[in-house]
Amino acid sequence: MKVISYTTKKINTYDYKKIPNGYLLPIYNENEDRIKAEQKPCQVYLTCVAPHSIKGPHLHKVRWGLFCCIKGNIKIVIKTPHGYEDHFSGEDHEHRVIQVPAGWAAALVNDSNYEALILNMPSPAWTLKNQDDHPVSFQDYRF
Repeated sequence: MKVISYTTKKINTYDYKKIPNGYLLPIYNENEDRIKAEQKPCQVYLTCVAPHSIKGPHLHKVRWGLFCCIKGNIKIVIKTPHGYEDHFSGEDHEHRVIQVPAGWAAALVNDSNYEALILNMPSPAWTLKNQDDHPVSFQDYRF
């Protein structure tokens, strides 16, 4: 297993008069071969990480995580079998999409003065019967 990380391509949009009116970020497309069928997103929700805050670390034994910071910036610290890896997503990081394999613990870190908004697209989806949230310690990681 490995962490999957890829850059999205920001596409500027225009109104009928060809005046810029925003952009779109193609974060996930089931027709692309980046993610295996059994790991494709089954749920989509928004996570907000407050300024100078950390969500986690926590472990999902069954669920794969797929994250993209759409506003602000985050660092995703992942504990792999070989040690820690830092991955970045957000406005300053080409809105990279990061997939965390099931069985690998992760923490979402926001070191900025602004909240970070993250799309979380896990597989399988969260259910009350299978919450699959397990606290872990990153005591040997310096946040």
